[in-house]
Amino acid sequence: MLPVAMLAGIFLYVLYRNLPFLHPAGPALVTAVGVLQPLLIFSMLFLSFARISPSELRPHRWQLKLLCMQCILFILLALAAIFIVPAGTSGRLFLECLMICSICPTAAAAPVITYKLGGDMAGLVTYTVLINLATAVLVPLFVPLIHPVAGLSFLTAFSLILAKVFPLLLGPCLAAWMIRYLFPRLHRRLVRMTGLSFYLWAVSLCLAITMSVRALVHAHASGAVIGLIALSSALSCLVNFAFGKHFGHGAVSVTQSLGQKNTVFAIWMGYSFFSPVSSATGGLYSIWQNLFNSWQLEQKRKKEMNM
Repeated sequence: MLPVAMLAGIFLYVLYRNLPFLHPAGPALVTAVGVLQPLLIFSMLFLSFARISPSELRPHRWQLKLLCMQCILFILLALAAIFIVPAGTSGRLFLECLMICSICPTAAAAPVITYKLGGDMAGLVTYTVLINLATAVLVPLFVPLIHPVAGLSFLTAFSLILAKVFPLLLGPCLAAWMIRYLFPRLHRRLVRMTGLSFYLWAVSLCLAITMSVRALVHAHASGAVIGLIALSSALSCLVNFAFGKHFGHGAVSVTQSLGQKNTVFAIWMGYSFFSPVSSATGGLYSIWQNLFNSWQLEQKRKKEMNM
């Protein structure tokens, strides 16, 4: 399902690029995707929160470990970019790509994969809220020192990030819990829809890959630059999933919390706060992480068949 969704996303953009009569509709299509993607994410999170009781959302020690690791790594990379690596060099671009991948919050769709793999959805959702808060604080603190932007104060950048991510975290949560307590019969029906979140995610992934390919094309970067970004995103993806598995002793929720990133937010963060070409990092990371997610699901399927 996931490789098919990714190939479909690439095909849609290639089709659009090669049919000139569709080009005038480009702005409208981008707007439509910008509306549809949040709705899909909202729906996925709503169904995920419907399966989680409020009492299950509690902090764990592993969440503090991951949070410290992500924040410290981002700060170290930021200090290296400020004091060691000159601006305008390939080394600076490589560091910026690593920074985006290190601080990017957990994907809103991560509970879908975590549920499919039999992990702790409640722990992952709790960590998603924590890392989004950390991102909203650290990015406005350090990025203006790397890319000064006139009129972009800490509070302005902080508000931009909160407005981007928190409506899609708190809205589904409140809606799901309201239905849990006010409409228990409807809640039971929603909980039985175990496969719907995955198919919603497949559609969302298709659109995300389409927009990722668009970001790569609009980056107008050379092959060498795209290769550098691809290397940094692939390295980050490998390290994040490996460290998540190490810290969580193989626990699915910990692995996905660190490895599965909100790549749509990464694209926006790269374009808004870093050099525009670095926005391609999120698109390439999306490809690597979803290939790995496909492999994870296939391994679980084989294991279940052999039991």
